[in-house]
Order: sequence, then C-alpha cells, then structure tokens
Amino acid sequence: MWNTAPAVIAPTLLSRLPEALRRMRPSAWAEANRAGAAVDSFLEGPCFDGGGNLFCTDIPHGRIFQVSGSHWHVVAEYEGWPNGLAAREEDLLVADYRHGVLSLDPRTGAMAPLLETILSEGLRGINDLILHPDGSILFTDQGQTGLQDPTGRVWRRHPDGRLDKLIGNGPSPNGLVLNREGTHLLVAMTRSCEVWRFALRPDAVVAKANLFFRVPAGTSGPDGLAVDAAGRLFVANPGHGQVWVVDPHGVATHRVDCTGFGRMPTNCAFAPDGRTLVITESQSGSLLAAEIPAP
Repeated sequence: MWNTAPAVIAPTLLSRLPEALRRMRPSAWAEANRAGAAVDSFLEGPCFDGGGNLFCTDIPHGRIFQVSGSHWHVVAEYEGWPNGLAAREEDLLVADYRHGVLSLDPRTGAMAPLLETILSEGLRGINDLILHPDGSILFTDQGQTGLQDPTGRVWRRHPDGRLDKLIGNGPSPNGLVLNREGTHLLVAMTRSCEVWRFALRPDAVVAKANLFFRVPAGTSGPDGLAVDAAGRLFVANPGHGQVWVVDPHGVATHRVDCTGFGRMPTNCAFAPDGRTLVITESQSGSLLAAEIPAP
C-alpha cells in the first residue's frame, strides 16, 4: 500500500476514565452498534476550548466530561448520544446522534437545541461537527449508512441559518476537518475506508470530490480527523488501532500505534501546544497522548 512503511509513534496514557464513572450496562446504542454487548463507556469527541480545557464525550451513557489529570468532571448527563464536540467562545457545540446539533454551557451544564430537523425531516444521526472561521457549522449526518446504502450526508449551516447539503452519497460520513488554508474539506467515509477531499466554496456547489487517502480494509474504517500546523492529516482508525499521519500530498508518513491500550482510537485533537495529539481510545476508556515529530 505504501512504498515506505510509516514510522511508528508510541503514545502514552494521559488519563483513564475512573472506575467510579464506568457504567457496565446494556443500552439502545450498544444494541445497535455493539451487537447488544454492555459497554461501560465509549469515548469520543476530544476537544480543547480557548482556555485549554479538555473535554470528551461518552456516547452510550449521554455524558460530556471535562478532564484535568486524573479528575473527570461530568459537565452534562442527559438522554442523548453525544459524539463530536467543537468549542466556541462561550459554549461547546455537540453533535448528538439523537437530538441533532446542541449547544452546551460548560460552566452550568445547560443545553439547548440549535438544529433538530431539516425542513421538518429528522436527521439520520449526526456524528461529528467542526466550525468554519466564518461561523458556519459543518457536520456529518451518518446514521446507519454504508456500502449497502451510500446516502450519508454532509451539511453546512450558515450563521444566518441557511443550510447547504454538500454531500448526499457518502458511505458513512464520520469525522471531518478543514485543511490549514480553509479551502478544502476532508471527510472520513468509514465503511468505504476512505477520506474524501473537496473544495469548499461560498455557495453549495461541490465539484471534483476526490479520494485523498485510503486506510487498510478491516473491521472499521476511518473515524475522527485532525490537522496540524504543517498541514498533515491525522486519521483515527478503529479496528486497526492506529492513527495515521498523512502528509499534504496524501502519503502516510507515520502511525500512532494505540494497540498497547486497545484497538479503538475513535478520534483525536491537538493540545494547545500544537505538538501533542490527544486520542480517545474507546476500548480501554482512556485518553492517550502522542508527541508528533516535526515534518
């Protein structure tokens, strides 16, 4: 697949979900996504706010945590399935599979809906979201789409409330990220094991979307995405237990091997120092940290 094997980066344990907060019990989410097996947590959505505070989500048990060292504070707990997070100046945006796009005040835990339907039609199930510098929200509407039903969607919600459907034929659109210049959007298509790339225009026109990177086939394809200051793409790949480091030309140069902790690195985000990649490893219920070398 590659002319040169990607160099290995070993992560370290940053923090582990305390035993007191683990809830080993069945859930409707696990029934659909884990063959009914009880799970004590499923971590996702690592996110740093402007003050450097770290947050993450627990999908099946409807929790959003703020993590500081070994201390995990439950910011919110509710009847939802929170997945991706994005920080604004005063609040967090939550991609919730059940409820759409929500806002969360991390100081009080108060939540409010921002987008629950599109023209009164229910969403398939939002997976992740990011903020554009112009204030618009880009999000994936994944649901249970895949190769059997490649109709997953990618949306943009403008600050004035206008909605653009950018992609309507995605085989499980998942994580998404802008390139450093903000000119192109990259979207993980989990079930086809691909990352798509296309120019992001001020209108709703999408043309010449292309396959930018392909992860090895396996039990699960790419999940969360991040980009660093050098324009490199970081692709969390559950199943293989890796986070692939991909240069701006689409070539894998490194891999963060998370298998010493588990095989489910679901998402990643850079700490404020711009060098430390924080990874949610959902099999072990842990946050990992990897120091990323310069290009």
